[in-house]
Amino acid sequence: MLDKLKINKKLIRELDFSAIIIVLAISLFGAMNIYSAVGISVFKSQIVWILFGMVLLYFILVFDYSLIQGYANIIYWSGVILLALNDTIFKSTVNGAGSWMKIGSVTIGQPSEFAKLGMIIMIAKKLDSMEGNINNLKNFLNLAMYAAIPMILIVIQPDMGMMMVCFFIVLGIFFAAGLELKVIGAGLASIITLIAIVWNSPLMHEYWKIRLISFLDPEADQLGAGAQLFQSQIGIGSGEILGKGFLKGTQVAGGFIPESHTDFIFAVVGEEWGLLGAVFLLTLYGILIYKFINIARTSKDIFGSMLSIGVVSIMLFSIYQNIGMTIGVAPISGITLPFMSYGGSSYITNIMAVGLVLNVGMRRKKINF
Repeated sequence: MLDKLKINKKLIRELDFSAIIIVLAISLFGAMNIYSAVGISVFKSQIVWILFGMVLLYFILVFDYSLIQGYANIIYWSGVILLALNDTIFKSTVNGAGSWMKIGSVTIGQPSEFAKLGMIIMIAKKLDSMEGNINNLKNFLNLAMYAAIPMILIVIQPDMGMMMVCFFIVLGIFFAAGLELKVIGAGLASIITLIAIVWNSPLMHEYWKIRLISFLDPEADQLGAGAQLFQSQIGIGSGEILGKGFLKGTQVAGGFIPESHTDFIFAVVGEEWGLLGAVFLLTLYGILIYKFINIARTSKDIFGSMLSIGVVSIMLFSIYQNIGMTIGVAPISGITLPFMSYGGSSYITNIMAVGLVLNVGMRRKKINF
């Protein structure tokens, strides 16, 4: 039994250890900033999640990713069922979004985090079975259906931030699969039109409007809806080139930036580590994404390639959206910064995603045992 939980030495030689080191470096840097933002208790919890994540990463690497393809239906529909249960029975609302599942007095996480991974696996499997022929109308509608089901359930919660993540995951996969640009353009235009139509309808929740309005004109209400962004910009700007120093951030320490250990963790980076710290973090992300794109490009099959592209799409959009909302170039949403923000379900899902991509990478070549 234990032999089955060991990775063959020939496969280990194909594993990109530098990617794991980068993920660990970002995670520990994130934990330091979490400690600075909210103290030792939450820091300890994050360290536990990091350690658990590293163990989980190992187990994901043990099994050939092609086995996951065989369980795609179970993984996908399990995520959909969890979303449905979250929408109807176990919903817990935090900051306007009912995306948290709560059983009794225990909040157990966000099913949408795991559902988005199931969506990637399912779409990748379908594209593989279609031999990548996405421009066939029947194939496209089939893929669109599997994308739409979890996204509709996420909108019902409502959680517009996660819905945006899922939309850009699908957009990234479809683009990489070769979907005609006119179809992609029509899809983007449809989304903009849909937002305009529902703006004054009951479907448009008031807190969505407030966030969009505060993004377009944050100075209009600096003590209200625009306060979080305004304080974040002050903190990041005051960090200048070198930052104020670890544990010396006045905006963070003074509690002026809400959710500084989760959604607004980049504000801590900007204030305490300055431009150099921000560039350091973005460089690590850039190297990691480059490695993942290379794995997608050289995968031995369509499933592995699309799986990797889906994870790249998560990373790219989450990084842009999270950092963008702290500096005012994206609307505020509950999107966490991968491996930096505090949160168990978010961290574990990101580790699982990384594990899947590295699994694809280490099995690119035919190895004779």
